[in-house]
This record gives sequence, C-alpha cells and structure tokens, in this order.
Amino acid sequence: MMPGVAALFDCLPADWRDGLFLGRIETPQGPSPIMVAGGTAYDMSRIAPTVAQLVEKLPVSPDAGENLGPLDQLDLPLLSPVDLQCVKACGVTFALSAIERVIEERARGDAAAAAEIRGRLEERVGGSIRAVSPGSPEAAALKAALIEDGLWSQYLEVAIGPDAEVFTKAPVLSTVGPGAEIGIRSDSTWNNPEPEIVLLVSATGKTVGATLGNDVNLRDFEGRSALLLGKAKDNNASCSLGPLVRLFDDSFTIDDVRNAEVELTIDGPEGYRLEGTSSMNQISRDPLDLVRQTLSEHQYPDGFALFLGTLFAPVQDRDEPGRGFTHKVGDIVAISTPRLGKLVNRVVTSKDAAPWTHGLTAFMTNLAARGLLNAQEKEPA
Repeated sequence: MMPGVAALFDCLPADWRDGLFLGRIETPQGPSPIMVAGGTAYDMSRIAPTVAQLVEKLPVSPDAGENLGPLDQLDLPLLSPVDLQCVKACGVTFALSAIERVIEERARGDAAAAAEIRGRLEERVGGSIRAVSPGSPEAAALKAALIEDGLWSQYLEVAIGPDAEVFTKAPVLSTVGPGAEIGIRSDSTWNNPEPEIVLLVSATGKTVGATLGNDVNLRDFEGRSALLLGKAKDNNASCSLGPLVRLFDDSFTIDDVRNAEVELTIDGPEGYRLEGTSSMNQISRDPLDLVRQTLSEHQYPDGFALFLGTLFAPVQDRDEPGRGFTHKVGDIVAISTPRLGKLVNRVVTSKDAAPWTHGLTAFMTNLAARGLLNAQEKEPA
C-alpha cells in the first residue's frame, strides 16, 4: 500500500458487517468478483467470472461462492468494483449551483448586486430559482430571462433544460480502485477531484446498487472549450471507483443515495488541507431520471456505471491569493459517506500512473486460462 493511503478497514462503510456488497479482488490467478455478506467475503468467480455477469444473476446467495473469510482480514487488494460495464457520467446536475455561479460572475463578487440579479430573475420566473425543475415551464421561463439578461450558457442548458448531460467517462476496464494512484494530465495547470456517488445499472436497466467515484476533472481544458471534454475527463487513471458497490436491499435504498452527504478531503504533501461536501438532496435531476435518460436510446448489454455529478467546486486558495485550488502530485484524496465507505487515492500525473495494459483481450485470455469461461456454473443456493 502506498504511503498515506488508508488501510482497507478504515475505508469500509460504518455498517459493513450488515450490508450486502459486490466488488472485485486481485488474486494471484487474476481478477475475481466477490460478494460480501455478514462481514464475510466470497469469491464468486465460479458462479460468474465477471461482475457484469454476476449483476445479471442477482439475487444470488453469496455463500454459493468460495468463503474467503472476514473482509477486514482479506489480504488481497480491492480493484475497481466494475469490469465490463460502460462508465458513464452526468454533468451540471446541481442546477442551483450552476445558476448561482453565473450570477456571481455577473455580479463580480458584489453580494448586493448578486441579490438584485437573483431577485430580478425570480420576479420574472414567478418563484424561487431553487424550486425550478429542469425541463419544466418554469425552467423555460428562467431560460428566457437569463438569455434576455445575457447570462445564458451551454452549461445552463443542461442544468435546467430538458436534456441532461450524459457522457462516457472512461473505457471499459480502465477505472482504478481504492488505494490506486489517480492521474491528471501533465500539461494541466488547473484541475480538481469531483466527489460523486455512482450507480450500478444492469443490462436490463435495473439500478442495483451504488458506490463512490472520483470524476477527475481538468478545469483548464474544459474551460477553454466544451469540445475538449474528452481530454478533460478521459486520461490514464483519471477515474476511480470503490471501495465496494453496496447493493440495494431493505436497509439501503435509492433514498439513501438521494439524501447522502458526500465528504471530500485533500491532504497535500506541503501540509495543505481542503475539506468539502456535496449534498445529494440538492441535486436537480433525480438519480433514476438520470438512469432513464442514459438508457433512452441506447442499450448496454453489460450494464453501466453512472456518475451522478457533484455540488462541490473547490475555490479555497492553495498557493497564491485568488488562484483557487489545483492538484499537486502527492495529494491524498478521500471521498466518503458512511453507508458507502471511503475511496482514497493518491494523485500523480497520468504519464506517471501505472499504465493501463489489462484490456479486454488480456482479461478474456486470463479468464479462459483459468477455466472460468467454460466452467460448469453452480446453481445459486
């Protein structure tokens, strides 16, 4: 384990012995899907060699797999908890934050001017900006008012318009897990983590659980042009997930996602510390509506993971007053919420992060060599 990265036990959910979880481990033979129930880990590779296949078999009894013992005593590293799933992400899902940022920019830091602009907009809309629902008649009225005031932007279109921003964050098998290094481009000078909750969705469109994710973002690239979103979002080691997917059951539901408080800490090598929170109850589009929009005219035969967006935008100065925040190599980023645990990664450049070499060909070759693709599957208990 790299210096400064928390031990597995410190990253588990507060009630990890009670919930039902899904994940992946690195065994000496290769990656294997696991389930965790009652605090015990089970290797499920003989039941389903991939997480994508295991999701399609749910509900399945964990003890149909190989008992690996207590999770907190597991000496095999956790990988990103997804494998063949497509990794999708939603942006600008906290409309109030986006609108307020536009207002603040127009007001140039003058609180009284910001209040005047806000009041003028709300008078035209006929209600509070906070209550505006994306795609509603009130949102259309707000859009007209913003355009009239010269405040409209492409970001506000996806914040309050009918269509959510949904993009592909990372190639299949390229995500990194807890304890791994996360990468920022070596030519980026303004970047930040994005602490988010990530939903796991089956091939049939059923939302089966949730985990934590870091949707690493390069603000300088995306700020220059929205057409640089690919370079801003998809680089080597630029997407982390984990530590485990918590499966929905009677004790953990989509409402726990809707009401989660996602906390972020960044500890820099020079002693710098930043803390922040993303409150999911302020999201403008319901998580299940984001799933619906992702599926509207697309199929995902291996399922997908969906980042839900974040309210957090770091503005705390790091080096020079007024320059705000940007990462430094060696930063330790921790994203946490009690029911999902803690995702901890250390920042390096994408060039220096471990290269992504285990793609689909290598993955399938490994499964075949282990006899998992042709193994007689056991019937779930």
